[in-house]
Amino acid sequence: MTEHDESTAVRPVLVILMGSASDLDHAGKIAKTAAELGIDVEQRIGSAHKTPQHVLAIIDQYEADPRPKVWVTIAGRSNALSAFVDAAVTAPVISCPPLSMPEDVWSSLRMPSDVAPLVVLEPVNAAIAAAKILALVDPAIGVALADYRKTEFAKVTDADASQLSHV
Repeated sequence: MTEHDESTAVRPVLVILMGSASDLDHAGKIAKTAAELGIDVEQRIGSAHKTPQHVLAIIDQYEADPRPKVWVTIAGRSNALSAFVDAAVTAPVISCPPLSMPEDVWSSLRMPSDVAPLVVLEPVNAAIAAAKILALVDPAIGVALADYRKTEFAKVTDADASQLSHV
């Protein structure tokens, strides 16, 4: 058996942690793209401000889980969630705040020292960034990502060809 034999491999997971249920639509966009790329997704809700003990319990659960993982945190207004999670986990954290207010982005960009969540503003792009990271441990995700890129490339070149036929 090879190192990447599916019967023995541990499938990676994308953990999407939302600050509240109002973030479900935003999270759904990330989850949809991640699923299209063959990534297992688990969505959770917990607030760093309102339910810190609950968030810590979620973190403890996933830190004990041997699956390779990437976290995507979604929190608007004052984004303590991304820093809170990043400081407590060893896996990469991608902050993808819902930009309902322009100031939402600032709390995601200004992090304390030694706390380094990545910031990706578009939900689909957050899923793509997670896929690139998880492809390092699951080659099937890399293949799915390459196929996704080919499809997106074709959309642009087909649109261009369509414009040429109208000239």
